[in-house]
Amino acid sequence: MTEDDSATDVSATETPEPAEKTVRRRRASRAAGPAAGAVGETSTGVRVEAPAPVRVTVARPVAPPPRRQPHRTLVAAVGLGVCAVAVAVLATLTALLASAQSTTDAALERDQLFVDTASQTVMNMFTYDQNTIDDSVNRFVNNTSGPLRDMLSQGDNVENLKAIFRDTNASSEAVISGAALERVDEVARNGYVLVSVRVTVTDLDGVNKPSQPYRMRVIVHEDDNGHMTGYDLKYPEGGN
Repeated sequence: MTEDDSATDVSATETPEPAEKTVRRRRASRAAGPAAGAVGETSTGVRVEAPAPVRVTVARPVAPPPRRQPHRTLVAAVGLGVCAVAVAVLATLTALLASAQSTTDAALERDQLFVDTASQTVMNMFTYDQNTIDDSVNRFVNNTSGPLRDMLSQGDNVENLKAIFRDTNASSEAVISGAALERVDEVARNGYVLVSVRVTVTDLDGVNKPSQPYRMRVIVHEDDNGHMTGYDLKYPEGGN
């Protein structure tokens, strides 16, 4: 066997290689879209421009609106008006309180005058001295009015009263132990006063007799001028 025949046999037993090797191409991976800063072309040949960068503007914080300046003249005028009204109201209230207080004081003074007049009437009636009997009786009579004055003015009642005091040969002193206003008749303008009195009689030798207590209701009349007089005398149990 020749060398050429050996070679022919070897090649006949070996597997024939393919005529052309299949070559696999590796696909590159990148982000979709054209490369940055470059203008690409599609497979169809159409040019695609890169998008323009978007500018983001950050808004500045909004400042509060400027404060509105107050109307100073109007504010001052309103303030003065309010102060004037407050002063007027305060003055009115003060005047009303003063008037009410004055009315109350006047009423209390009037009531006390009824009491004082009744007490003085009783003292004038029971107080006398042998040396001044005429003056004592006249003072008592001159401060009376109404039924009491009419009773004393009848006949010789005044002179008889003086004679009775002289016949005692003594002096008398009255001390008011209590007096209270019961009521006031505003129509008749009469005040009813209950008076308690103790009367002490002293003889010419200076000897005091036991004090005698008396209690009576004195009616005091107020005339149009505000002058008060003893109008009538009554004992609480009745009678004059």
